Amino acid sequence: MAATTLPSGEPAPEDTSLYPIAVLIDELKNEDVQLRLNSIKKLSTIALALGVERTRVELIPFLTETIYDEDEVLLALAEQLGNFTNYVGGPDFAYTLLPPLESLATVEETVVRDKAVESLRQIAVLHSPTDLENHFVSLVIRLASGDWFTSRTSACGLFSVCYSRVNPMIKSELRNFFRNLCQDDTPMVRRAAAGKLGEFAKVVELDSLKNDLIPMFSSLAQDEQDSVRLLAIEACVSIASLLTHEDVNDLVMPTLRLCTSDSSWRVRYMVADKFTEVFI
Repeated sequence: MAATTLPSGEPAPEDTSLYPIAVLIDELKNEDVQLRLNSIKKLSTIALALGVERTRVELIPFLTETIYDEDEVLLALAEQLGNFTNYVGGPDFAYTLLPPLESLATVEETVVRDKAVESLRQIAVLHSPTDLENHFVSLVIRLASGDWFTSRTSACGLFSVCYSRVNPMIKSELRNFFRNLCQDDTPMVRRAAAGKLGEFAKVVELDSLKNDLIPMFSSLAQDEQDSVRLLAIEACVSIASLLTHEDVNDLVMPTLRLCTSDSSWRVRYMVADKFTEVFI
């Protein structure tokens, strides 16, 4: 039987009480998918045995380098990492979890990306403002400007969780990147942006809402894809709830009126369904 090794390449400890941990670590590299999945689901056990420093220095980099696996394994990993902050030393070290989650947020399988984004949103709130600006925002920008639509799609769900706690210059940069996503060449990215527009609207300043996000809404509400237009109408409700009735009439209603004669019955139905909510 081959010798069991730790992520660092060291041989397994002689202490027999730690041998089961060494086996779990070894199974992370096993050719059997079920064994890898079993080990991923017990990452917290491995991390406790290694301690916070070795988890940060050895285990997390090891996981980051091996994110080329079956979707089932990647999904389990994305879920585990969202609850892993205590195992890397607490909120002060939450940023060390970003590299593997960033990679997971770019994979082809949608459910894996969605789970990675969910975990990133969970740990975003644990970052200090400094760590948000130095680490998390950089991740968002990399995803938002990625070559593959998968990364840009994932980025859309991360703006709202970091925007309110960064400085005005970074806020402006984030709004610009979100605008780019709303105008992306790929329909899936525009759809993701439209789906998160209402959420983003709730955290931006009123002036930025009027000057930046409402033009984004108007553009998305006239998109060539009806699935994008549909989501823009849903976002309209959140946007309108943040404005005075006068502003709703001046800034939102012109676009909403256009949507009442949309070529897609689904969009017209959505307008009718949400119309009263716009004025509540």
